[in-house]
Amino acid sequence: MSALGRVVRSGVARRRVQTLVVGLATMMAVAASVLAGSLLVVSGAPFDDAFARQHGAHLSVRFDADEVSAARLAETAHTEGVHAAAGPFRTATITPRADATGPGWPLTVTGRADPGGDVDEVALTEGRWAARPGEIVLSAGSSLFPVLGKEIRFTGATGDPALTVVGVARSATGTSDAWVVPAQMPALTPPGTGGYQMLYRFTEADTAARISAGAARVKASLPAGAATGEQSWLTVRRNAEQDTALYVPFLLAFGALGLVMSVLTVGNVVASAVGTGTRRIGILKAVGFTPAQVVRAYVGQALIPASAGTVLGIVAGHLLAVPVMAETEEAYGTSSLAVAPWVDAAVVAGALGLVSATAWAAARRAGRLRTVDALAVGRGASAARGRWAARAAGRLPLPQPVALGLVRPFARPARALAMGAAILFGTVAVTFTVGMAASLGEVMKAKAHDAADVVVPAPLPDFGPPGADRPARRDPADPAAVAAAIEAAPGTGKHYSAATVRATVDGLTGTTDVVAFTGDASWGGYTMVAGRWIARPGEAAVPSPFLTATGTRIGDTLTLGGLGAPVTVRIVGEVLDPRNDGMQVFTDAATLDAAHPDLTETSHHIAVARGTDAHAYADALDKTLRPLGATARAGGLGAGGDMVATLDALSAILTLMLVAVAALGVLNGVLLDTRERVREIGIHKALGMTPRQTVAMVLTSVAVTGLAAGCLGVPLGIALHRRVLPAMGGSVGLRLPDSVLAVYPPAGLLPLVLGGLVIAALGALLPAGWAARARTAVALRTE
Repeated sequence: MSALGRVVRSGVARRRVQTLVVGLATMMAVAASVLAGSLLVVSGAPFDDAFARQHGAHLSVRFDADEVSAARLAETAHTEGVHAAAGPFRTATITPRADATGPGWPLTVTGRADPGGDVDEVALTEGRWAARPGEIVLSAGSSLFPVLGKEIRFTGATGDPALTVVGVARSATGTSDAWVVPAQMPALTPPGTGGYQMLYRFTEADTAARISAGAARVKASLPAGAATGEQSWLTVRRNAEQDTALYVPFLLAFGALGLVMSVLTVGNVVASAVGTGTRRIGILKAVGFTPAQVVRAYVGQALIPASAGTVLGIVAGHLLAVPVMAETEEAYGTSSLAVAPWVDAAVVAGALGLVSATAWAAARRAGRLRTVDALAVGRGASAARGRWAARAAGRLPLPQPVALGLVRPFARPARALAMGAAILFGTVAVTFTVGMAASLGEVMKAKAHDAADVVVPAPLPDFGPPGADRPARRDPADPAAVAAAIEAAPGTGKHYSAATVRATVDGLTGTTDVVAFTGDASWGGYTMVAGRWIARPGEAAVPSPFLTATGTRIGDTLTLGGLGAPVTVRIVGEVLDPRNDGMQVFTDAATLDAAHPDLTETSHHIAVARGTDAHAYADALDKTLRPLGATARAGGLGAGGDMVATLDALSAILTLMLVAVAALGVLNGVLLDTRERVREIGIHKALGMTPRQTVAMVLTSVAVTGLAAGCLGVPLGIALHRRVLPAMGGSVGLRLPDSVLAVYPPAGLLPLVLGGLVIAALGALLPAGWAARARTAVALRTE
C-alpha cells in the first residue's frame, strides 16, 4: 500500500464517528434519491408497455348510429394523419341483472369478432374470446365479478338474453367493459339506443393538441353532432400514472433534504478534520507530501465511508420501492417493474461526485497551509474569541456550568453554525412529516365521509359464482321503512340516506358512480374545495378529477345517461373526494326520480344525539332493523388505505434517518469541541465541578444552537409542507382546500420548536458522558 493509502486508512480508522456520520448521511440521500428517481421513471411503464404491445388506440370515439352509418364511419380510417383504425364496432350501454331482486350496474358492451387487429389488440387474461351468440368476455376492470362460466342476464334487451362468461380480457385504453360477437348486438340494443365505436391511431399523438387536431379532422367529414363522446389515450395514461405520481413530490422533498444534509455533513466533517489536524498536516508536508496529496488524502477519507453509504443506500432504495411498485404492477397484472439500472448509476455518480466536490472544497485549506505555520499552530481556539459573551453570561443569575455552556457557541461560531444547520434540517423534516400525516388524515376523513356515528349499510350486489362461500343475499329493505325506524329510535340526531347508481357521461368511457342523497348530507364530512354543497334537485357536486376529465367547471351542466331517461344536472360545487379516482357525481335523490325511481340499494348515515353512546345506539337500532332486512353498525374512520399507510411508513423511516444524521452531526461537533477542551475540562474538575455539572455544561453548549435551529426550522418545514402537499394532490388531479393544508395548530408549534433542542441534546449526550467520565489527572496532562 502506498504512503497516501496508509494515511487515508489511518484517518478513516481514527475518526470513527466522522466516518459513521458521512456514511449514514450519504446512505439516506442515496436511498431517497433512488426511490424518487425510480418511481418517476416507471410511473408510466406498465401502461406504456401494455399500450405498445396491444397497439392501443390514441383516440376512441363513440358515434350516434341514427346520425351516421357504419360505411361512412369506415371511410374515416383514410383521414389525413390516421395511421390505423379499427371499427366501426356496434356498442351500447346496457344493464345486466345482478340477481333476482333487480338491475345491477350499466356496462358498455361492444360487438367485436376477435381480439386482434391493428388497433387495440385486446389481451385475454383468462378463458377465450366469444365465438357465438350467448357468450360474453368481460373486461378485467369491469364492475362485474369476472368468473368464467357465470351466466349474466340483461334487462331491457330483446328476449331478456342470458350470456355466459367465457373469457376475461384487458384493453390498454379501456375501450369497453365487455365484448360479444357482432351478431349478439341486435339483441342487446333496445330501440333508440346504441351507437358505433371507432378506434384510431395517429401518426403524431404525443400531445393533447395533436390528439384534438386529429379528432377534428376525423369528425370534419361527418354530420354535426354525430360524435357523442371521445377519450384520448393521454387521459388514460395520466390516470394510470397517478398512484406512483403521488409519491414523487414527497420523495423529491426528502431527497433534496438528504442531499443538502449530505453536503453539509461531508463539508463539516472534512473541515473539522482539517481544523483539528493542522499539526498533522504540517508533519505530512514535512516528510514529503505535496499539497495535492494532502488534499487527496482528506477527500479519500470522505469517499470511503460515502462509498459504503452509497451501496447501502442503493439497497435501501430498492427495498423501499418494493411496496410502492407493487401497487402499480397490480393495476396492469404485470410483475416486470424494477429500478432501472441507469437510475442507480446516475444516483451513484451524482452522490459520489457531490461528496468529492464538497470534500475537495473543504480540504483545499489543508493544501494551502505552509509547513512551518502548520507545525506551529496549536489546537485550542483563540482565547480572545467569545470574551464578550463570557462577560455577559457571567452577569446572568445562572449556575456556573450553565453559563460556561452558553458561552461555547460564541467561541466556535463556525462549528456552532454547522451543528445548527444539521439541527435545522432535522427540524424541517420532523415538521414536514407531522404536517403531512395530519394532512393525509384530513384527506382520509374526506374519503371516509360516509362513516358516520352509526351506519346502516346498503346490501351489495352479488356477482359471485353459484355456491361461493358468501352470505345469503336478502331482498333489499324498504328505504322508507328503515328511515322511519331511524327517526323513531331514541338518540337519533341527524340522518341522511345515500343510494349509488351508475350512469354514463359523455366524454368518459365506462360508467360513473352517481351518489343520490335523501336528506341533508352536508354534515357528513364532505369537504368543499370551491363552490357550495347541493341544496336542491337538479344540482350536483363533483370532485376535481371529474372536472378535469370532462373539461367542465362550476356552473356547467352535464347529462347522465344509462338510466331510465337522460338526466341533466348543473355543477354547483367542487368537493374533495379521492375515492374511485375522483370520478363521482353527488346529487339529490329527487334529481333521479324520473330516470331511476326505485332506489333500493340505499345506505343510511346517522349522527347520534349528544350524550348518546354510539355502540349502544347501534345495537338497539340493529335489533329494530333486522326484521326489516337491514342491519346497523357503529361507524368510524378506517386506517386510511394501503397508499396512506405506505406514505406514513416511508415518511417515518426517512425522517428517522434525517434526525439520526442531524444528531450525529451534532455529536461530531460536540465530540471535537470536548476533545479540544480536555485540559479546560480537567481544570474545571480540579476546581470542584462534578460529573453532573460537566454533563450540564456540555448539553447547555448546544442548547442555544438547538433552540435557534428549531425556531427557524419549524417555519421552513411548514413552508415545505405547503409546497409539497398541493403538488402531491395535483399529481392525482386533486385540489386541496385550506382545511387540509392548515394543520399546524398554534399549541402544536412549541413541541416542534423544542424538537430542535431534543435533536441537539441527543447528539451531545454521548460526548457529555465521555467528558463527565474523564479522569482529572489525565485531562490536565493533555495538550
